Amino acid sequence: MLPYPRIDPEIFRIGPLSIRWYGLMYVVGFLSAYLLVKRELLRLGEARRITRLDSLLFYLIIGLVVGARLGYVLFYNLDYYLAHPLEIPATWHGGMSFHGGLLGAILAGWLWCRRHNEDFFFWADRFVLPAPIGLGLGRIANFINGELYGRVSQVPWAMVFPQGGPLPRHPSQLYEAILEGPILLAIMWRARRKKWPSGVQLAVFLISYALLRFLVEFFREPDPQLGFVLGFLTMGQILSLAMLIAGGLLFRWRLTAIQQVG
Repeated sequence: MLPYPRIDPEIFRIGPLSIRWYGLMYVVGFLSAYLLVKRELLRLGEARRITRLDSLLFYLIIGLVVGARLGYVLFYNLDYYLAHPLEIPATWHGGMSFHGGLLGAILAGWLWCRRHNEDFFFWADRFVLPAPIGLGLGRIANFINGELYGRVSQVPWAMVFPQGGPLPRHPSQLYEAILEGPILLAIMWRARRKKWPSGVQLAVFLISYALLRFLVEFFREPDPQLGFVLGFLTMGQILSLAMLIAGGLLFRWRLTAIQQVG
């Protein structure tokens, strides 16, 4: 068993202002997305589109944060928030859903593209490339916070988490950080080199993330207010299965649509 490294979730405080690792990871993730997407636009000879990058990123940030919060409320703890509606905007109390954030970002991106007469799939393919950076950093922040820990285990690297009781558990946040970070980034970086029609890279991201998340959920403790939702499946696995189906349908649709046009 390894000792859990107690890292203060708060980096520093200035008066009432608190800078926390979780928030910093979000900022670094968004900044990385901006820089990598800008680099991709230059590589593709789309420098004219860089002027619109700030506007789109703003939409995506709002959509992601709102979607992540509403996703958690709807998918993971609806009864509580129906009884305590004033707690819904209290994101500082914790509770964000990746699947909800993804839906929020997709919707916000689609609305922006419609407003500015831009190709949604072109932009989606650009932004899924750096997405694993933010995902991996976010899981490291989960580990620092001691939240979303794994199931009870006797593996040599198991840890006792302060919020997880006295028994050692899988450090599943680190498993997710590796799978959703560098491994998913490597998959997307390889997909970037393929001469696929627009929208296919988005489909590859949806499929790849869904498979990796479905796998790692077997090591992650189910949310206590939900437990196992369907047999041995957790809510994260059910949402990932829906994501996998959506990605597969999108992959087939975009390839078929291009072939028909050709």
